[in-house]
Amino acid sequence: MSTIRIAVPPPQRADYDVVIETGILGRVAEMVTRVAPAYRYAVIADRSVAAHWAAPLLSSFREGGARVDLFEVEPGEEHKTRETWAALTDAMLEAGIGRDGAVIGLGGGVATDLAGFVAATFMRGLPLVQVPTSLLAMVDASVGGKTGVDTPAGKNLVGTFHQPRLVVIDPEVIRTLPEQELRNGLAEAVKHGAITDAGYLHWIEEEAEAILARDPDALALLIRRSIEIKARYVAEDPLEAGPRKALNFGHTVGHALEAIGAYRLPHGHAVAIGMIAESAAGEAAGVTEQGTTDVLREVLDRLGLPVAAPEPADPAAIVALMRRDKKARGGAVHATLLERIGRVARRKDGGWTHVLDADLTARGLEAVKP
Repeated sequence: MSTIRIAVPPPQRADYDVVIETGILGRVAEMVTRVAPAYRYAVIADRSVAAHWAAPLLSSFREGGARVDLFEVEPGEEHKTRETWAALTDAMLEAGIGRDGAVIGLGGGVATDLAGFVAATFMRGLPLVQVPTSLLAMVDASVGGKTGVDTPAGKNLVGTFHQPRLVVIDPEVIRTLPEQELRNGLAEAVKHGAITDAGYLHWIEEEAEAILARDPDALALLIRRSIEIKARYVAEDPLEAGPRKALNFGHTVGHALEAIGAYRLPHGHAVAIGMIAESAAGEAAGVTEQGTTDVLREVLDRLGLPVAAPEPADPAAIVALMRRDKKARGGAVHATLLERIGRVARRKDGGWTHVLDADLTARGLEAVKP
């Protein structure tokens, strides 16, 4: 068993563990009932994940005498909506879940984001445990306390911070993960290397073949290192007021690409393309070291991730969407840019983001033109 402690400073004061162990899914209940004791547990899972992995998790609770209910949602980003949140909360109310309940998120980023938002808002807040089953959720979505849903205006525009009591990761579940979902998670791992650890990014490129072949040792190292990097940012800045903004690299353009395509573009693909566009914009602005975009393009290409948009993007439409993004300030688009591989560029005043105007956005989009 490998355990990473996530330190969450005031005002939340909500430290918790991320436990990583192959085959642990059938023993989740003994850990959950210790850190989040409850009269009843509501497991929120997407339907496809539930078909593979709900049974051992539910059995672990029932064998211990705990009451547990399964609430399924349809898979896919297009279902991470206020309507799904409303349907889940209504179903939990009808089932009789009360303030003495707790929520468990089982699945990828959509399920863990939804479960977190339900836990944060149901009965004014219930304890939350995350059991991510996709690589993206393991290395990113389930850690850090961000919860929320998408709207037609943009991604994750309605949500809150609600830290889990525990995150349980069983790398065994990755064997049933569709190839596209595996690569989605790798985009976030590349981001972690790009913003913090050039050596880690180099290791990902070198071990690409083993990672894509789902070598257990390679995946275990990747999951652990990415969580360590994210844990550092969460500990420094739990509410994303400063350094944690580094984790948004690739997401400003990426979220706009997702929204403009009605969320048909997978999140990891959008982030991969967004990293290329934002790196190219940074080079054009003189903020990012020349050649950085080429390095990122080579790594992403080696992992089978896209480095060009699926169709030409209208810069004006992308800018309009980015202005609605929660990272926008005063009507201006703000994005995380790199200084070089392994280091985020700071503004002269110490700020963590840079204004991405229409011209720089167009230069970035030119770099990802199909």
